[in-house]
Amino acid sequence: MSTTYTVDSATSRATPTPAPMKRVTVPAVRARKGGEPVVMLTAYTVRTAQILDPHCDVLLVGDSLGQVVYGLPSTVPVSLDMMCAHGAAVVRGSYHALVAVDMPFGSYEASPEQAFLSASRILKETGCAAVKLEGGEAMAPTVEFLSRRGIPVIGHVGLTPQAVNALGGYGARGRSAAERQRIVDDAKAIDAAGAFAIVIEGVVEPIAIEITKSVSAITIGIGASAECDGQVLVTEDMLGLFDRVPRFVKRFGAISGEIEAAVKTYAADVRSRAFPTPDQTYAPKD
Repeated sequence: MSTTYTVDSATSRATPTPAPMKRVTVPAVRARKGGEPVVMLTAYTVRTAQILDPHCDVLLVGDSLGQVVYGLPSTVPVSLDMMCAHGAAVVRGSYHALVAVDMPFGSYEASPEQAFLSASRILKETGCAAVKLEGGEAMAPTVEFLSRRGIPVIGHVGLTPQAVNALGGYGARGRSAAERQRIVDDAKAIDAAGAFAIVIEGVVEPIAIEITKSVSAITIGIGASAECDGQVLVTEDMLGLFDRVPRFVKRFGAISGEIEAAVKTYAADVRSRAFPTPDQTYAPKD
């Protein structure tokens, strides 16, 4: 038993609260290969992490926060400062799930040494257990460099959002035989380099199945296949916070409508002076 800073949901204030610190570990995740599927969702804030944590094996602080939180057009503008700030928040809001943080565009591609400096900063400033980076064969030396120096790495192949400008959009990858083989080779390369998990995003299903059967790392699908070793979604997509629903997303909630209904009622009560009532105000003491 140790302590971590968690949110007291009764007060909405961060307070030191005793919490068990037996988190899911990297070896425990890797051991799930071919077994019970790994549950992963994105998280960017303390409160979201606190809600998701009991139900997830891995919380991913994705650079998707650029679009979800900041309203950016893609993940490309996301900075290392952003990832460290949100990563630290998610670690503070959780005690069970393994927390992994995306390495943003420009923080690792130049060299393995640059990647190590960025990754070590992320681990130090957030307390997370792993980093995730995009790319295949070209990134294999970097994955090996980090892994050999004690930094667990999650790879990412197929549709790689940081490369949206080169790819020309967010369409599914692997429709041609040549591209299919390239994606499979990418996955095998980063698996051999030491990645303990590989996200497979936006590929035609046979590719995801082939990769899952060909690598020792666990595979995490998003727009891939139910035969992957686990699944990940952007939490806000899964909860129905946005109007647009990508093909690979199943909505498990309709939070947008609930929020709008609550705000509409609040606005009406304020305008009619029905809020606040004596229950929400302070009477003078005798």
